[in-house]
Amino acid sequence: MSADVDHHGPGPRSDADVADWVRGLGLDGIVDLHVHFLPERVLHKVWAYFDAAERHYGMAWPIRYRLPQPDRVELLRSFGVRTFAPLVYPHKPDMAEWLNAWALRFAADVPEAVPTATLFPEPAVARYTEDALAAGARCFKAHVQVGAYDPRDGALDEAWGVIADAGVPVVVHCGHGPLRGEHTGIGVFEQVLRRHPRLVTVLAHAGMPEYDDAFALVQRYPNVHLDTTMVGVPFTEDVMPLPRDWPSRLVDVADRVVLGTDFPNIPYSYATQLQAVAGWAEADSRLGTVFLRAVLHDTPSRLLTPR
Repeated sequence: MSADVDHHGPGPRSDADVADWVRGLGLDGIVDLHVHFLPERVLHKVWAYFDAAERHYGMAWPIRYRLPQPDRVELLRSFGVRTFAPLVYPHKPDMAEWLNAWALRFAADVPEAVPTATLFPEPAVARYTEDALAAGARCFKAHVQVGAYDPRDGALDEAWGVIADAGVPVVVHCGHGPLRGEHTGIGVFEQVLRRHPRLVTVLAHAGMPEYDDAFALVQRYPNVHLDTTMVGVPFTEDVMPLPRDWPSRLVDVADRVVLGTDFPNIPYSYATQLQAVAGWAEADSRLGTVFLRAVLHDTPSRLLTPR
């Protein structure tokens, strides 16, 4: 792990400063709605994919926090992360239910982790979605790109309805970034929302790179949110930059933006994401500290609180 480079803009200068910076905002900790913990053999396959990122994406993607699981948990604690959603996701059938069981066990062992679940279009999906909710799942992950499935698939319709009825958020990776998939696209997922308008949706990566479409969806559907995962950081700005007026756009939806980081699979420091969010807060005086408290704690905490 390389050393942090001193940062002179808003936000924490480095990972070592994160906890103090958070306390300076008047928060006793932060809530990260988008991190990944997976069974070891699955995680190592994910890391192997990123190791070949130059072939897949045309750019290097060095995993910043390639550490044993206990060390990764301790790092989040050291940053002042008091609650996090350890997201899991399948890439083929007959995998989601097994991942859900693993995620429930992980959350039982790690007090800061909320129970999470995932889904895939297959005959058993409605049953195991109901089972996960009954077992206490407080957040779902739907990875349209990696799963390479159509979120409008009829096999998923009952499951979407069950999640919507429960008021549990689903973090949906449906944007075209970093690679366009057969069924990616904000417009594709909007068709799910037309059928289930009450579905509490968190658009992963703020719908990157379809920021305009994602923002429009937030405006049309009161239960749609944006997460900050990899948004506005230098690594992403080089290839999928935000609209120049992004901070001013956030003013009207300031209570529907939630912290996400993609820890540990990021090619930069955890502090870098917080610096980006702090930069938005500083760029528009209507945001400021109130916005930071909402993004880093209040809004994700509300979404993860059982109904």
